Amino acid sequence: MKVAGLQVLLRPTLLRDAVQNLSLKALYLPDQKRILLDQDLPVLKHRWNEAHEIGHDIIPWHTGMMLGDTEQTLTPACHQIMEAEANYAAGQMLFLAGRFVSEAISSSPSLAFVKSLSKGFGNTMTSTLWRFVEQGHGGRPIVALVTGHPHPARRKTDFDPANPCRYCVESPPFRQRFGSLRETDLFATIVGYCGAQRGGSLGRSEVLLADLNGDRHVFDFETFFNRHEALTLGYWLRSHSSPVPVQ
Repeated sequence: MKVAGLQVLLRPTLLRDAVQNLSLKALYLPDQKRILLDQDLPVLKHRWNEAHEIGHDIIPWHTGMMLGDTEQTLTPACHQIMEAEANYAAGQMLFLAGRFVSEAISSSPSLAFVKSLSKGFGNTMTSTLWRFVEQGHGGRPIVALVTGHPHPARRKTDFDPANPCRYCVESPPFRQRFGSLRETDLFATIVGYCGAQRGGSLGRSEVLLADLNGDRHVFDFETFFNRHEALTLGYWLRSHSSPVPVQ
């Protein structure tokens, strides 16, 4: 679709078929300055997709991406850079640059606080949680997981125990000190305290995580299920006195 971008834009039937076959959720038409969105997406997700496509439009070197690619822009690495830049632009727009950071560090971490930030900035709780961990950590080790329902009785048939997380977002301090922890380890942690409720809070618990040196630390973990995905926030509380061996 990208290679034949101009042809696709000139032939609406090709555009329709491409959108359906590739399951696209958003598409930017640069010649018309129009953004097409999947109407089945939740309204709050419209804002992120719109902002992402606007990001492509305002970044000068992305201009030609829908009008045919060169050998350079067809490489996976180049595509990843373009998507990352568009996501960065979307985040700066929707979270008002430094304003979100100043508000995020003004209170102790919690899913309730993330929910209030979500409402205040008009974005989904998932994107707000992601932003909170990446930029609102205030120097504290924080991690977030986005998964299906963690309770064994509520898991879907396509659950993959080797890849249980849709997303695992780590704050820079968490990545630096606890980078040896695997997503499966973190998922097992939340399984240990989560109930089988159909929605709402699934549980909260203080858990021990080992850092790169084998020292243990106490984290506060809590999980909320919105009937589509489970959102988990874990943040550092204090060091624990007893070390554990590094494996």
